[in-house]
Amino acid sequence: MGASLPFAGIRVVDASQVLAAPYAAYQLALLGAEVIKVERPDSPDFVRNVGTDPSLNDQGMGTQFLTQNAGKRFLTLNLKDERGRAVLKELVRRSDVFLTNARPGAYERLGIGYADLAAINPGLIHCGISAFGARGPKREYTGYENVVQATSGYMSANGDQRTGPLRQGSPAIDYATGITAAFAIASALFDRHRTGEGTSIDVGMIDVAAILMACHVTSHLRDGFEPTPTGNTMALATTSTYPTRTGSIMLGACNKDQMTRLWTLLGHPELIKPDPFNSPTADFDREHATLSEIMLTRTAEEWEELLQRSHIPAARVRESLADALSDVQYAERGAFTPIAVPGIDGPIGVPLLGFMLDGAAALPNRPPLPAGSHSRDILRELNYSEDAITNLLDAGVTSVPPTAHHES
Repeated sequence: MGASLPFAGIRVVDASQVLAAPYAAYQLALLGAEVIKVERPDSPDFVRNVGTDPSLNDQGMGTQFLTQNAGKRFLTLNLKDERGRAVLKELVRRSDVFLTNARPGAYERLGIGYADLAAINPGLIHCGISAFGARGPKREYTGYENVVQATSGYMSANGDQRTGPLRQGSPAIDYATGITAAFAIASALFDRHRTGEGTSIDVGMIDVAAILMACHVTSHLRDGFEPTPTGNTMALATTSTYPTRTGSIMLGACNKDQMTRLWTLLGHPELIKPDPFNSPTADFDREHATLSEIMLTRTAEEWEELLQRSHIPAARVRESLADALSDVQYAERGAFTPIAVPGIDGPIGVPLLGFMLDGAAALPNRPPLPAGSHSRDILRELNYSEDAITNLLDAGVTSVPPTAHHES
């Protein structure tokens, strides 16, 4: 990695909460941006109180908050108060990116929509994230991951014939939306470098859901194809899941060469198709029955090692997160890192970026902290006097945490 991170010198105002938008800001922070998270003094990001550890929830530092808020500074502002909006505008004047997931139209009604902020800072990159996007008849509809999964059709391809449409367990659309927004912001910053002009970005989670279903969407628009929930049995017998002597194995022999190597290794050359994609699902029943019998002769771990040695995609199905995360590949790549959070005892670890730069993982430069931890510092940087800061604190326009050691 070079002497500085890609977004060093870029300031991002993160006026968002929950997951998708804060995750976009988190990625920018890992890549060197100064990210200032703006929360309401009386009602900060509600996922501060959401997670698996009740003691952390009580401190406003729930695990669902810790996941995507390292590397940020924390300011509280009451944006329904004119004085709070004045602080925000002064902050935006000195920033490069403004990120929000307020319902479309909400900030416009307060006089801090894109047009208002662009008038203050013409070079501003404004990114609005919402469930259904800022354009269209559902622009003011609200929703989270589960609602978007239901609306977009994403659930229709999950589950099996017994369950019918099934919600995917991990919030993949949220995270994909965050990645999409971060990419859009990076693109807009690159364009501003050439033109000097800012722009407005509109990210809808429902659009991102369609991208995650791209192969199904394209097929449907061509010939009306409807995905059906098939669980762990896929269209090809050579890309399905099978019980083994111990555990299950997921096969992934998708192309002609992989299928040829698989059937040769297993001693069934008669099942090699000259052109498997002329009729890819032909002979499914015979192939599935053959594989079902053979896979029972070894453990899933033995099959994974044997098949991978022959360059045949396959993996033992990890049946717990603990099992999966103990994989040495994660440790070698630095996919997640432990962080020390003031006032919190015990282990805290968070995922990082999905890529490495010059062979190294980008680490957060500061831990997640309570709401308002940097309120005083940021207001001073905006040239507010100590008396003015005290007045804002007394009026509830801003706030600081009760313990001074959190301000850093």
